[in-house]
Amino acid sequence: MHILLIEDDARLGPLIVRLLAGEQHTTELAATGADGMLRWQSGTWDLVLLDRMLPDLEGSSILREMRHAGDTTPVLMLTALGTVDDRVEGLDAGADDYLTKPFAASELLARVRALGRRGEMSLNGEATREIAPGLILDEARHALKKGEQVIDLSAREYALLAYLLRNRDAVLTRQQILDEVWGSEPDVYSNVVDLYVHYLRNKFEEAGHADLLKTVRGVGYRLSEMKRKK
Repeated sequence: MHILLIEDDARLGPLIVRLLAGEQHTTELAATGADGMLRWQSGTWDLVLLDRMLPDLEGSSILREMRHAGDTTPVLMLTALGTVDDRVEGLDAGADDYLTKPFAASELLARVRALGRRGEMSLNGEATREIAPGLILDEARHALKKGEQVIDLSAREYALLAYLLRNRDAVLTRQQILDEVWGSEPDVYSNVVDLYVHYLRNKFEEAGHADLLKTVRGVGYRLSEMKRKK
């Protein structure tokens, strides 16, 4: 998942980033409310981890403003304020879950996984994931959907896209992709990655998003972050 962490604690913030990296999540850290809000508004996120007590802006105020603007990104609020009233206020502000500091790393990761699963569910109960504004991955059908347009994916194209989405905006080498998508299959060469990237790009182009999958020369490939239209 592509996660935004808004946390001012100079020790806790980097620690959470490392924990999430161990679960193959890509995390951006903002140390102030103002920076966090700017990143939130300008990016596309699968999950936001929001500290309630920030040096400049109150976390609940940021959350209320984002919810008022129509943002539905799942939010896990992190705070040292653990009374029932505090939890109720955080949930009423629009948080999907609430975790009191100090917390165990295993509990944080379990809650992140739970909210990630929840974020993949559309309103009609079908498993979907937004790839770009207006472009959806239908996980049940293994297809791209843009309005009424449906573009079917092969099993390998779907596996490649799913891996890219789990590591969105990270540069992945051909070997990393090969190990994850093809695993221990014998007689598979790295150029098969280039071939399936080409196939996937054709599908994106058909959907009107030809620039989603970037080549990082000499390294590998990156599924670019899509900015939400303001």
